[in-house]
Amino acid sequence: MKLIQILIPTVFTLVIGCGGEQVNAAVNTPTIQCGMCQKTIEMGLKKVSGVTHSAVDLETKITKVVFDKEKTDLSKIEKAISGLGYQANETLADPIAYEGLPRCCKIGGMN
Repeated sequence: MKLIQILIPTVFTLVIGCGGEQVNAAVNTPTIQCGMCQKTIEMGLKKVSGVTHSAVDLETKITKVVFDKEKTDLSKIEKAISGLGYQANETLADPIAYEGLPRCCKIGGMN
C-alpha cells in the first residue's frame, strides 16, 4: 500500500512534466480584413507543430497563440502567418502569398 502511495504521485509528476511549457503570445496582425482572413490564419496555425490554440480578433487585429515552446517559437509562428499572406508583428506578408489571397482579404478589398 505504501508503494502505491509513493508511485501514484511520482507517475503523475512524470506525466505532467513530460509536456512542454505552454506559452501565450499576442501577435499583431494588422493586415487582416475579414472573417476569411481569420479562418485562414487559424487553420494555417493548426498546421504549425507545437501550436495548440489560436484565435484571431478582427476588431483589435491581434492573433492570440498558445504554443509549446519546446516545439516552436514566436519567430516560426510569425513566418507561418507571413507565408499565409499576412503581416505578423514586424514580419511582412509574403508578397506571393498576399497576391493569392481573395480580394476581400487584401487591404482595401472590402471597399
